[in-house]
Amino acid sequence: MAQSKSFSGRDMGIDLGTANTLVYVRGKGVVLNEPSVVAVNAADGGVLSVGSEAKETIGRTPSNIVAIRPLRDGVIADFEIAERMLRHFIKKVAGNRRFSRPRVVVCVPSGITGVERRAVIEAATQAGARQVHLIEEPMAAAIGAGLPVSEPTGCMVVDIGGGTTEVAVISLGGIVTARSVRTAGDAMDTAITSYVKKHYALAIGERTAEEIKMSIGSASPTASWTAAGLSALAKQLEKNDGLEDVGGDPEETQGLLPPDRFTIRGRDQVSGLPKTLELTADEVRHALTEPVDAIVMAVRQTLDETPPELAGDIMDRGIVLTGGGALLRGLDVRLSKELDIPVLVADEPLDCVAVGTGRCVEDFASLRTVLDAQPGRLLGTGRL
Repeated sequence: MAQSKSFSGRDMGIDLGTANTLVYVRGKGVVLNEPSVVAVNAADGGVLSVGSEAKETIGRTPSNIVAIRPLRDGVIADFEIAERMLRHFIKKVAGNRRFSRPRVVVCVPSGITGVERRAVIEAATQAGARQVHLIEEPMAAAIGAGLPVSEPTGCMVVDIGGGTTEVAVISLGGIVTARSVRTAGDAMDTAITSYVKKHYALAIGERTAEEIKMSIGSASPTASWTAAGLSALAKQLEKNDGLEDVGGDPEETQGLLPPDRFTIRGRDQVSGLPKTLELTADEVRHALTEPVDAIVMAVRQTLDETPPELAGDIMDRGIVLTGGGALLRGLDVRLSKELDIPVLVADEPLDCVAVGTGRCVEDFASLRTVLDAQPGRLLGTGRL
């Protein structure tokens, strides 16, 4: 993606996500966006592939190869593999020069512990960073979405990633109140997998569950596709050559009506043989009820603890959704209906956190105060 020598020694912003890792290089923008997956040889522990190549092996590897996701629920679950993955990505954009040790700003969930924060700093340092600073995800998402975080007015951002959902109210360059729950995109995939297994005795993989969610997943029966949602769907289907799964050609797929069915293939748990099944959008919406309810509850609880003056600002400005989960069709409609507050989806929800982290790299002096802040006012960090 990037010409490695061009970025040697330049500062970087890294959105170290559970599902994808994005790297922002000062002066160049987002230059890398790859899945947070590493394929490892189980015999000797050697890394075979990282990123997109490794993701293609999930669910398809022989016994001697293991596809590992080193981050779970927004934090490092496998330190050694996470360090190797970071080293690979930094090397890919910074080149092989020995003196290339960039200053790095890494985005982390607002609910991580001190031990987990130190693990991120150590992993980035061992991966080649000269200096490591941390920024909390909701702050980075708000900056990337263009919210006026430095003004004395309340802004509310809901960042729905792969492992965590970050809800925060921001004012005067700081987080007033926040909640980090470990229910997000991965939980939605698991809910779909469990539903298909329970109702049809069909075993499907996490990649299939993700495709179902992106194609026909929704949070509200009255939802319609947003421009960002249609764009993401078209890109994913083009990448996977899966247009036939939603029952139409590219022109129909990008029409006004969303697809209402998806053909899946899996293993029948009764006969043990491959089987084809067609899921409807109503079934998938029912499967996603629990994780969507958990996200709605997290937003509601955060609003309950918001100071009245800032709550009034949020009523006027609305709530902004970022992250890949913001592309779930109808989630903005569901939140708006439940809370009676306007809800907007950011223009580029997938890139908001990376862009916000990158702006801290570009304007380090003025945004220095939002870095390395300790999350002392968190309401909750548990799994709902």
